[in-house]
Amino acid sequence: MRSEVDVVVIGAGIVGAATALALTRAGSRVAVLDRTLPNTAGSGTTAGNLHIQTIHTRRPGQGTAVDVEQLLPFQKSTSSLWNTLDETVPGLGLNRCGGFMVAETEEQVHALITKHRWERAAGIPTEVLSGDEARQALPLLGPSVQAATWCPWDGFAEPDLAGPALLRQAAAEGASVHPSTPVTGLTRDGDAWTVSTNGGTWIAPVVIDVAGPWMAPIAALAGVSLDLVPTSLQMHSLDAAPRTLEVLVQHVGEGMSIKQNRTGRLVLGGGWPAGAFHDSETAPSRSDSTTGNLEQIRRLLPALGDNALLDTWTGPVVTTPDEMPVIGELAAASGLFVAGGTYSFTFAPLWGHILTELVHGRKPELDISAFSPDRLVHLPTH
Repeated sequence: MRSEVDVVVIGAGIVGAATALALTRAGSRVAVLDRTLPNTAGSGTTAGNLHIQTIHTRRPGQGTAVDVEQLLPFQKSTSSLWNTLDETVPGLGLNRCGGFMVAETEEQVHALITKHRWERAAGIPTEVLSGDEARQALPLLGPSVQAATWCPWDGFAEPDLAGPALLRQAAAEGASVHPSTPVTGLTRDGDAWTVSTNGGTWIAPVVIDVAGPWMAPIAALAGVSLDLVPTSLQMHSLDAAPRTLEVLVQHVGEGMSIKQNRTGRLVLGGGWPAGAFHDSETAPSRSDSTTGNLEQIRRLLPALGDNALLDTWTGPVVTTPDEMPVIGELAAASGLFVAGGTYSFTFAPLWGHILTELVHGRKPELDISAFSPDRLVHLPTH
């Protein structure tokens, strides 16, 4: 099989699905290729939080801190796009429940106040509450909480619904989707890319690499070496009565998140490390991550501390050396774009929108130069 399209999107996770939908709505002929079944790797295994207010700068064990202030304009923009998608994509599983960010020390309280100032400047509504005010609003919070910020725009999307809903909508509007079609070759011939797979060949002037943990191997097929490292994170779920927790709770100084999904389970995230990433097998869980995450719940939400642990699972992500996102065209490979890294789930609609703007030759409203993939290119040594 040999097909000619305008854009080949490699990776059918949530970023790939959002990108395919945005491109299709802009009039492009799009083919989406995925190495296995869509939404079975990172996108479908994440905690699914929408990080609109600033969160902690480091997940557990992370060395380099995220420049959270720099990301706020992007969080505001993606928040609006999530709302638009919710109006036009059936079954997205979006829950804008609002969220608390809690602090337990004087240093963390100062961080809350600082980030509130940044958020206000970026146009994101947050409110600083004392510990007592936070407990009045959410009685589940424990006595160690000294302060909190509240953001009504926070929330989550159900990971098993969001990506597939976007991909279905893209297909319904004209994109072709090809699961279990791993890319084996990527070559530039004149003004077009030839994308080789086990199921045929696609010819397109533009290729978008949004393959998550497999972004670097895809770029390598085009002769570009990117400094991207796949890693695996760990999530947990607890049993709970219906409507036990109707908001998202996170911690300003630690990797921690908790909310209740549509099945009634309490879903715990926060970037706790799992075992080593493996290309074709799920990473094993780590008992110290489970212990650490559960200890946080007992401390911050003591009434939930004895709830039964129902499940532990792991999922892969891709990281950059500076722990910031990556998006843009590769200077060394004209027509090859990449997007991913930090906050990929939250930023999926925005990255899809920006990639569409770039592909159609328009300058994005937001300055993405700091996230250029060229900063990650390993130059050949002589």
